[in-house]
Amino acid sequence: MTDDSSEQVKPTDHSSDSASQQQAQPRITVPVPPRVPSAAPEQEPSPLPEGMPAQGAGQTAVPDSDQTPSPDFDQSSIDDSARVQSFDQVSEQVAEQPMQNESRGSEPVSFVAFGGDNGAFMAKIPEDGASAASTYIGAGANAVTGVAAVADLDTETNAGNDAGADDEVEKGLAQIDPLTIHPRISSCVLALVLSLVSLALAAGIYWFGVHTLNGQSFDEIVWNGFVGSMPGWFVAVSRALNSGLVIVIISLALAVIAFVVAVVRKRWWLVGQMAVCGVITYAAAWLKRLLPRPMLMNIASSHKNTAPSGHTLLAIGCCLVLLVAVPRVWRAVVALLGAAYTILVAASLIVGHWHRPSDVLMSLLIGGGLMMLTLVFTRKSGMDSPGSRVSSASIQIVASVMITFGVVSCIYAAYLLWQIYPGLELSAAWAKSGACASSMAAIIGVACLMFGLTLALRQLTASPLTRLGLVGAPPAPPED
Repeated sequence: MTDDSSEQVKPTDHSSDSASQQQAQPRITVPVPPRVPSAAPEQEPSPLPEGMPAQGAGQTAVPDSDQTPSPDFDQSSIDDSARVQSFDQVSEQVAEQPMQNESRGSEPVSFVAFGGDNGAFMAKIPEDGASAASTYIGAGANAVTGVAAVADLDTETNAGNDAGADDEVEKGLAQIDPLTIHPRISSCVLALVLSLVSLALAAGIYWFGVHTLNGQSFDEIVWNGFVGSMPGWFVAVSRALNSGLVIVIISLALAVIAFVVAVVRKRWWLVGQMAVCGVITYAAAWLKRLLPRPMLMNIASSHKNTAPSGHTLLAIGCCLVLLVAVPRVWRAVVALLGAAYTILVAASLIVGHWHRPSDVLMSLLIGGGLMMLTLVFTRKSGMDSPGSRVSSASIQIVASVMITFGVVSCIYAAYLLWQIYPGLELSAAWAKSGACASSMAAIIGVACLMFGLTLALRQLTASPLTRLGLVGAPPAPPED
């Protein structure tokens, strides 16, 4: 008989079992830089879902160095169903067991997970920097190899956030996807190019209408015959607008509403953009005191320079400020109403003999160009919140229709001008109807173009569809 006390129990070799488990349940390692040990007492780590590496107290899921998968492991062997299943397990676990924040103590945090061919990574966002209103789920940029992202990032309903929390949220968002805090570079370049083209066209209209004989003749023909070419109701409405300070009061009321909406929405960067654009637009109205007007012919209108029109600049500037301030669902409506109001103001100033056609056309292009230039600098809180960014059918349709109609109207106005051009030098009477029709078509076309382009650019710069902005759950794995 063998003595039990002298029997030595041999340790069981689990190497083969570990190797088989690693092959059965592959994991993605997370390369994380070394951390400074925390002075806080060690806490019992919360359980993680199967297939995720262990984590220490107050740490983002960091794999154990002795449990790193072998270099021969092929991540492409993970099928889509395994990826989605792993994502569901992670999201459920995080919902049940809030992670700890080393720098801010033990407090709940929102969890963001991304993964792809190059590995997985996670970011922690403090609860006070994220809204509890709703959680948005969106597929990654690479729907085949990317793990989905869950984030609670709508900060617009949070009141009283300190500056430190806001900075931490912004850094987390920028790490996940830079488009959450600034538009695409291509959208900014497009806005810059269109703004410069608009301002260049404004300069071209000033040169034609003021410094050429045919241009002054065109303005004079429209000045004398525009009232007779308009319907009676339009003349009555125009004269009502021109009485007193009606245009000024209505336009300033629209601007006040725009700033109130931006403040209520907590779009602080946008408030600054609107203020700067308003100041520059107001300063542009003083160009009429600086720009010269040579006397090339005898005219019945004012001999002083009246370009650009200050009232037209005020009208289009306030309407465009309201357009960029309102939420996405109202932008198409504001664009249509703002264009109609601006067209009415511009035409009424010609009816009332306050301005020439070249004056109001120049103002429309300056106002639209300055607003598009302002959109180039859209950043941070000047954009829509990441979780609410979706494509808008109303904006796509309205912007496309306005831009198309504006281009067609401008082409028609140019065609009419080409038809009457031989009679401009002699101020021929037969050119009156064509000149008035060309002026009205040009006003409508330029106004529609400015509002349509601003509507489209506002959507591009404020709501780029990022990985966090795609609303909807990840696609379900194919059924066997």
